[in-house]
Amino acid sequence: MVEVNKIFDIAVIGGGINGTGVAADAAGRGLNVFLCEQNDLASATSSNSSKLIHGGLRYLEHYEFNLVKKALTEREILLKNAPHIIRPLRFRLPHQQHLRPSLLIRAGLFLYDNLAKRVTLPASKGIKFNENSPLAASITKGFEYSDGWVDDARLVVLNAVAAQNNGAMVKTQTKCIKAIRKNDVWCITVLNNLSGETYTVHARSVINASGPWVARLFSDALSLKSPQNVRLVKGSHIVVPRIHDQEEAYMLQNADQRIVFVIPFEDDFSLIGTTDVEYDGDPAEVKISEEETQYLINITNDYFKNKITKADIVKTYSGVRPLLDDESVNAQAVTRDYTLELEDVAGKAPILSVFGGKITTYRKLAEAAVNKIVPYFENTGPAWTENAPLPGGDFTHLAVLTNAITKQYPWLPLKLRTRMIRNYGTRITDVLGAASSLQSLGQMFGADLYEQEVNFLIEREWANKVEDIIWRRTKLGLYLSAQQVNDIKEYLLNQTAILARKSSALTKVA
Repeated sequence: MVEVNKIFDIAVIGGGINGTGVAADAAGRGLNVFLCEQNDLASATSSNSSKLIHGGLRYLEHYEFNLVKKALTEREILLKNAPHIIRPLRFRLPHQQHLRPSLLIRAGLFLYDNLAKRVTLPASKGIKFNENSPLAASITKGFEYSDGWVDDARLVVLNAVAAQNNGAMVKTQTKCIKAIRKNDVWCITVLNNLSGETYTVHARSVINASGPWVARLFSDALSLKSPQNVRLVKGSHIVVPRIHDQEEAYMLQNADQRIVFVIPFEDDFSLIGTTDVEYDGDPAEVKISEEETQYLINITNDYFKNKITKADIVKTYSGVRPLLDDESVNAQAVTRDYTLELEDVAGKAPILSVFGGKITTYRKLAEAAVNKIVPYFENTGPAWTENAPLPGGDFTHLAVLTNAITKQYPWLPLKLRTRMIRNYGTRITDVLGAASSLQSLGQMFGADLYEQEVNFLIEREWANKVEDIIWRRTKLGLYLSAQQVNDIKEYLLNQTAILARKSSALTKVA
């Protein structure tokens, strides 16, 4: 429970990548942080991305050189700090002369290789496709370059864990419904969606990192005018059984000048996206349209020998990118950079709002946001996240960690061990504890998801609902049957009821 008389230094509103990144950075500098998220961590834009840590090769066409340089620099930092959930990925770009001339692509790749220092990734190169290529026979030439893949939802969760490890209070399913300044302090009324309880949190500053809701929060909860407008752009993806068995991803050019990625996903699938469509509805209700679905199918079939149909789709998802409204003519040209807006009253009770941004530059954004807030406080620590591994990322070589875990838990099957190391890194020992066999992990719900892991996600990673477990903390929803999903749902209801009773008892004792 939140102490009634406690005044936090910072209240962060929003539990996406920017909010949790800010909370982690601020808490690590010694500030008292409260974070509230109206749903689950990463439940909106941050879990519905293309799952790439990349500089943004196509942004060079819009002359976003500074953004690309910043993103490429961050790419190296994140590959180093989160090697369990972020890994290098090689991309192939089939050449279509009528879409972009090879000279233009070569120039773009040269810039991409050299705008920022490369430490871990190889340079780009030209390639030729032979009869073993998964591409249509008419495509014979192309290019290769490197970027990174990320489990986007886990990136958010691990930042929340990092924040909590440094003393932050993280509350999910908790919506900010009112925030007013009173005597140089923000009085923030929040609603617990699960219990229906409302209570007030006090903080000396507020950071509005509510993503697609960043402008709406001003009118709905703050009774203030938003300092910037956001442009909501929908990006949709489809997941199909693996189109090809090669480890590379593909970047496909389309006649409308957009590009679509086809990315190896969870070993057995291909992730295809994204689209760029203007969106003016409720961000919570976003979903893929028939037109987007067919668009992604058509471009995939234009390039690959293995054709797909709507019947092959095993999952779709859509996210709304809250981009800064820079008055670009079309959605794909809107800048992916961010703006931070700071406002206070006589040097007190500041509110900082985050407009725009992309997942690759979240750490730099968070650092810049906290840099703007620390002058309001004394005795804060320096910026620190550049060289700090995210929880579970404190290892140098994956092979060394894998060997250690294999020795410690020799009974762990290869597939389960691989997945858990990808998810948790060195925190796998926190999940497995003293377990000595598969049987000691408790009930198996399906797809190698055991009771002990579910309990860990409830108790240590804020999971409340079945979607939190099977889509954001893991991606096991791709493999689970409807009955297995229902079994997890029933288990969660029982566990949350038990935890609620324990919490109530502790409150009464206190």
